[in-house]
Amino acid sequence: MRTIAAALCALTLIATGAQAQTLKDFMAVVMKKWTAPFEPFQLIDNVYYVGTDGIAVYVIKTSQGLILMDTAMQQSTGMIKDNIAKLGFKEGDIKIILNTHAHLDHTGGFAEIKKETGAQLIAGERDKPLLEGGYYPGDENNTDLAFTPVKVDRTVKEGDKVTLGDVTLTAHSTPGHSPGCTSWEITVKDGSQTRNVLFFCSGTVALNRLVGRQTYPGIVDDYRSTFTKVKAMKVDVLLGPHPEVYAMQAKRAQMKDGAPNPFVEPGENATYVAGLEQDFDKQLAKQTAALQKSN
Repeated sequence: MRTIAAALCALTLIATGAQAQTLKDFMAVVMKKWTAPFEPFQLIDNVYYVGTDGIAVYVIKTSQGLILMDTAMQQSTGMIKDNIAKLGFKEGDIKIILNTHAHLDHTGGFAEIKKETGAQLIAGERDKPLLEGGYYPGDENNTDLAFTPVKVDRTVKEGDKVTLGDVTLTAHSTPGHSPGCTSWEITVKDGSQTRNVLFFCSGTVALNRLVGRQTYPGIVDDYRSTFTKVKAMKVDVLLGPHPEVYAMQAKRAQMKDGAPNPFVEPGENATYVAGLEQDFDKQLAKQTAALQKSN
């Protein structure tokens, strides 16, 4: 987790031009973890983890097939498909593919899996051009951030529902990390209890430019509205696009038959997002100071 945090810090510095570090340097740091295997497992009820050690990918089982949420880097697509098979599922049973945000580390397998399964791809309305263009907003010509373009079959905005069989997910617009960043909410069973699960899109600054030539117009206001919204949500199980968001590995190690599910941690989302908000303020101040110094 410290390695990822340090790398994300470096990413922000790249974005502001504060140090002579290339995107390739960053990718070299994180790629080993992002592409490392992780044994798939049942996370809670009908939600399964099929991602890598550094990038989260989920499968949701329904009465009419599977919902796949995100993928990983393109080179990990085979691993993701193997993880799905290890759980006894069939890739061909994927009927819907959901996206949280249109960045290459979460979209790399979309085109291949969509072609092989005929699944419907659903994403946030404002991320559709990114997915269909295969680019990072504000850096459309940067091939280091490019991914295979993929057709979006349906777009969603705040409050829209996606239903497959006996499962319904609610889309929440949480922009900032990407313009169409979408968090997904679902209700699951935990013994005799009902739990609210939130697949949080993301709230890190990463490569985004917050000042000057912004990654996209209105990005600062988008981040602030997302922080306010997510902190106020009632969430029992916080999940995210990377395992370190919710200490996945540590909680997985704590799972035992008959014991409370360690992924159930009401209020974790508010604590996590409060930390994101503090980091955002620091990065905004740094980027503002760097811009002023360069003028």
